Amino acid sequence: MNIMLFHSTYGLRPAVRAAADRLRAAGHEVWTPDLFEGRTFDTVEEGMAHNEKIGKDELLRRAVLAAAPYSERGLVYAGFSLGASIAQTLALGDAKARGLLLLHGTSDLAPNVSAPDLPVQLHVAEPDPFETDDWLSAWYLQMGRAGADVEIYRYAGAGHLYTDPDLPDYDEEAAEATWRVALGFLETL
Repeated sequence: MNIMLFHSTYGLRPAVRAAADRLRAAGHEVWTPDLFEGRTFDTVEEGMAHNEKIGKDELLRRAVLAAAPYSERGLVYAGFSLGASIAQTLALGDAKARGLLLLHGTSDLAPNVSAPDLPVQLHVAEPDPFETDDWLSAWYLQMGRAGADVEIYRYAGAGHLYTDPDLPDYDEEAAEATWRVALGFLETL
């Protein structure tokens, strides 16, 4: 599978590179665009401030430019938190998208979006301050109306970015379960 993997608001940190290496070891081709042009952050607040400074439109422009050379191949879009939001936006706008793997995040959906039979897998903490139960219920229904085939996996007690071993949210058991399920998902595409 060809996978475009987007980083979180912390930037292109070692955990993102390690995730890409794990996917490559499973036989996938993976790209990890650096939407922050080399900047990484130690706190979510610093990352969010940088994200806001760049602006959503510019981040999406950078993501589209990164994915465009490979989209004809049929990409699986994937991402962590902010990167998941970006991956979702790109996958829903790409008729050749093969799948969508969301780690720790989702995004708004346009009212008339259509994603017939798009395989989507979401992994998220429970509870998660950025992905509340009400939000996830509404998101799930909207994705279903768009035609996507959605699976949601929740990890009780894990922190928001629980797959990043360098962050306080890290939960080894939840992270390993996530990767086991996600790799199985990718094998079905």
